[in-house]
Parts: sequence; structure tokens; C-alpha cells
Amino acid sequence: MLLNVSYNNPDIKRKINEEVGEPYGLRERIKQGGIGIGHLVITESSIQIQNFLALDKYRNKCNIELRPRGIIIGFRALLDSYALVIPYWKLNLYKGRAEEYSVYRDNYFIKIEAKAKDKKVHNFMKRILDQKAQQSPTNIDDL
Repeated sequence: MLLNVSYNNPDIKRKINEEVGEPYGLRERIKQGGIGIGHLVITESSIQIQNFLALDKYRNKCNIELRPRGIIIGFRALLDSYALVIPYWKLNLYKGRAEEYSVYRDNYFIKIEAKAKDKKVHNFMKRILDQKAQQSPTNIDDL
């Protein structure tokens, strides 16, 4: 789900927490070695997201935050902040060309630049896939 998170709205926070879980506490953030990555360059996006990104002239960038049951991709357009909330069971992550990752949820997608020298980005994407694998059911009885 794509949400405007510019303002402190309890209903939007509740929706996000229901979808991907509460934010990690300080102890868990330190234990994991950080739960986010920022300044990722957006190379392409779905039309709904592109309509927001086209509003300003700046380079399109985003950040990704890990949550217990999913991820949040945040980006800015003009003076507003937006979040693409993706639970692990709806997340599709592909490594496209040699220098790009594609993150999908239903009809939304964002393609992120990841050059070969950007080990931090590659390692973080691997962490996302590892988290998704841990959250996935292992047999039919887990559903």
C-alpha cells in the first residue's frame, strides 16, 4: 500500500504496524547492525509512484526500513513523504541488470541502482531475502 506519511496520523501508523509489524526497538537495531539503508537511487518506478516523483526536479532517491513482517520503502516528492509498505508475503525482489534491483508489491514497483562496488546495498538486499525466507511458512500446516 502506498501512503502519505508526511503528518503524524495515528490511523496511518496503525495501518503500517498491522501490515509489517511494530518498528524494532533500540536493542534489536543494534543487535542486527542497523535496520535500514538510505540514499538509494531510483532508476524506474510504477506509474503511481512516478507521478509523485515527477513533481520535483531533484534526483529520485529512496530508503528502505526493515520491519518484523516486511519492509517500508520511503521517498519524498516536493514537501511530502510517501511510504510503500510491503509485507514479506507480497514482496518480490529481483536482481535485474547487473546494476539494478527491482522491488515489487502487486502493481507497484521501484527499481534501485546498485553498482558492483556498492557492497552495502547488495548485502542489505540479501538481508531482506533472508528475513523473507525466515518469515515464509515451511509446510502447508504453517498456513
